[in-house]
Amino acid sequence: MVKRELSAKLKALARKFPVVCVVGPRQSGKTTLVKSVFADRDYVNLEDLDNREFASNDPRGFLAGYNKGVIIDEAQRAPGLFSYIQTEVDRRGSAGQFILSGSQNILLQENISQTLAGRIAMLKLLPFSLDELEGTDYYPAGLQEYIFKGSYPRIYDKKINPLDWYPNYIQTYTERDARLVKNISDLNTFQKFIKLCAGRLGQILNLSSLGNDCGITHNTAKAWLSILESTYIAFLLKPYYKNFNKRLIKMPKLYFYDTGLVCSLLGIQNKQQIATHYLSGSLFESFALAEIIKYRFNKGLEPQCYYWRDRTGNEVDYVVEDAGLLLSIEAKSSKTIADDFFKGLKYWNKVAGRARGRSYLIYSGQENQKRSLAEVVSWNNISSVFR
Repeated sequence: MVKRELSAKLKALARKFPVVCVVGPRQSGKTTLVKSVFADRDYVNLEDLDNREFASNDPRGFLAGYNKGVIIDEAQRAPGLFSYIQTEVDRRGSAGQFILSGSQNILLQENISQTLAGRIAMLKLLPFSLDELEGTDYYPAGLQEYIFKGSYPRIYDKKINPLDWYPNYIQTYTERDARLVKNISDLNTFQKFIKLCAGRLGQILNLSSLGNDCGITHNTAKAWLSILESTYIAFLLKPYYKNFNKRLIKMPKLYFYDTGLVCSLLGIQNKQQIATHYLSGSLFESFALAEIIKYRFNKGLEPQCYYWRDRTGNEVDYVVEDAGLLLSIEAKSSKTIADDFFKGLKYWNKVAGRARGRSYLIYSGQENQKRSLAEVVSWNNISSVFR
């Protein structure tokens, strides 16, 4: 088993909070994680119809069977259970009683905000990070292999060809997870929508254009995008515009959490295709950003990641709020460093003022360098940005 970095934070929070919830995309390893960390607990999965009906129809009887604590997987399938968990938590008064997991954050959040506020700690688990794969037999032979293969655990554990796994994952996701969040009548159009989103990877979001290309309304495009966000498939990188007087771009950019999934949606058949693909640079940006987010999620932190761009074209790929400072980061898919790669960072350092922190350039080469304008970081050393 690959040791998950979230384990330490999960154990620590279970000693302080009566309820701990781990959310993330389907097949990201949530069940394996919670069962390994809490091996002494009973486990129940609400995907099982019998368990779900028991939890929904007789919640008191269901919880009474787990006096020593329990792991409840896919907890959002029985939303009425949360208010009864609150009652049990207050009655028992001890930490780590209920370990919940789920792949649909929006449903969990709606119920938690009403019933478990102050009693629950939320953690997010994405698929493997490079740091987690380091030192294992699964560590990728190169950058393009990792981008093409993605980081979902099952691909590594079962040695499944990504060309076989991702189409089935997308099909299952569309038919199960997405429909549970919102009742989607036209699944074919929804799958087309996901592919169109993949084609806009790293671009500033234009919902009207996206909706028109898919044959749906602006509001439907917005609603469907919220499904991808709440189920940890895609996310919006918002612009950073605090404390700046200049005219700035204020629309978000669209990214996916997993590059392997994007490669499948784009029809990429092998790792060699990535180098010449029109979205090669965006795939590298998405990979680097996902590694940054994974690092912060695994520490129990929110990403606090943004991009910065003014209306004259000056831009920084990522701005990360970290310990009161603003880290500025550029991501370049080239293996050779050119002077103009630092242009955005140089301009940012002039306008950011006292809030600016260290600057970094992440690239696809192997060497790490310290330069006057920024620290150059190899693709396989991204977490060093925060050390």
